[in-house]
Amino acid sequence: MNKFLKEFKERGYFYQCTNEDELSELLDKKKIKAYIGFDCTAESLHVGSLLQIMCLRLLQHHGHQPIVLLGGGTTRIGDPSGKDKTRKILSEKEIEKNAKNIEKILKKFLDSKNKKVKPIFLNNYKWLKNLNYISFLRNIGKHFTINKMLTFDSVKARLDREQSLSYMEFNYMILQAYDFLELNKKENCILQIGGSDQWGNIVNGVDLIKRYSDRQTYGLTTPLITLASGAKMGKTADGAIWLDKKFLSSYDYWQFWRNTDDRDVIKFLKFFTDEKLDDIENFKNNNINDLKILLANKATEMLHGKKEAQNSENIARETFSENSSGSNLPSIKIKRSMINNLNIIDLVIFSKFENSKSEIRRLIKGKAIKINNKVIEDDKTSAENAFSNNNFLKLSIGKKRHIKIELI
Repeated sequence: MNKFLKEFKERGYFYQCTNEDELSELLDKKKIKAYIGFDCTAESLHVGSLLQIMCLRLLQHHGHQPIVLLGGGTTRIGDPSGKDKTRKILSEKEIEKNAKNIEKILKKFLDSKNKKVKPIFLNNYKWLKNLNYISFLRNIGKHFTINKMLTFDSVKARLDREQSLSYMEFNYMILQAYDFLELNKKENCILQIGGSDQWGNIVNGVDLIKRYSDRQTYGLTTPLITLASGAKMGKTADGAIWLDKKFLSSYDYWQFWRNTDDRDVIKFLKFFTDEKLDDIENFKNNNINDLKILLANKATEMLHGKKEAQNSENIARETFSENSSGSNLPSIKIKRSMINNLNIIDLVIFSKFENSKSEIRRLIKGKAIKINNKVIEDDKTSAENAFSNNNFLKLSIGKKRHIKIELI
């Protein structure tokens, strides 16, 4: 088997492939261009897109050139795959802003220095915006049958649930197939990679290119990633795990990986780091918490850099250390003149950890609030005494919420 496909499978990226043996032979003979598309429905991608990004990295590692297709055009339509209702239609400015920001995020993960594998960034709005409807129907539409389109999951699921599917969304699969055709003609792109929910759309593209120009292309899909708990990858009780620091700090990103379920750690080291597979196999008997820190460091380093990853680890160590003063913790400042009339409840409210006085009293009774690692037992403890002649204190609520409050 070709080395790229072999590692693709061993890392757990593989789900389905068109003409796999033929693609394997081709990859042994030459370096190719392959693409993955990202619609611009939000200003940032989240962890749910990370497996696709890792596929782009793997292409580069094996000497192939990735094409990143930003869906400036298709975002104006909305992909119905996996959706039970029509997506919100964004304005032109929103879509353009999202596309630019997503490109910035992807450049953090990809090698732009090596000219042979440097990613090509394209926006499908460039060719979709000027399509002539009559010409498109005559030249492209004739290759699609309604019978076949109705069998694809993205359409069939909505119809089976008797949920509306607009004609606009119904056209999405044709536009995605047309994207593949354009990339094949202009960039000699011969492979499209996508999530398993994109299989029908990808096959449409392969078929369209074959019918239109008699050229052979290929499709490759990745599995849907779920956590050991059964939850969908990238979603937490607190919301999406964004890849943009503006929406999620590097420390919170690090913590997401550090809190990985024990059952997912080895799998995620294969999925989301560049660690060698042989090394990962040897990790299996290592301390699970050490592996979680390795995962968190490698994943964070890839997005935010080595310094941010190390700083996040240091903050975490100090946060959970009973002997730490909180010097590396996130901090807020309060004027010295303000603390004279405040008690511990007011201080917690100021920290924005809690805004309900009754809830704070309940936490104090449960011995869940600490100042400088010491349990607070009296809700009337004054803020001034809490600082104990120091210019700062460490406030902790439970095991996971910690902050440094400084006097100015």
